[in-house]
Amino acid sequence: MKQRPTKKKKCIPQEEGEVVISRVRFPKKEELFGMIETRLGFGRMNIICADGKTRIGVVPGKYKRRLWLREGDIVIILPWEYEGDKKCNVLFKYRKSHVEFLRNNNYLKALESE
Repeated sequence: MKQRPTKKKKCIPQEEGEVVISRVRFPKKEELFGMIETRLGFGRMNIICADGKTRIGVVPGKYKRRLWLREGDIVIILPWEYEGDKKCNVLFKYRKSHVEFLRNNNYLKALESE
């Protein structure tokens, strides 16, 4: 089998200490910000949500192999329709530069006050 030639990515030179932020994803209609408190195992974790509730977060099968989560990570969650006050799905994890942007613009105020 022939291997396809790999595409070379164009690198834009940056100065030291310069942070380039791409588009930041914000929660949509029913989604919320959350912070992972503890990991429980088997793809489950306790998440402190922006509405003040603590929910058990589940990583859906679609993201199981792609989304690696640790304690203290800022995520976007979607509460379940049934048992929405107790359980939720984890949809997205923010990178460090995005978390700094959100903190500087006071989007994570509800999470940090607790």
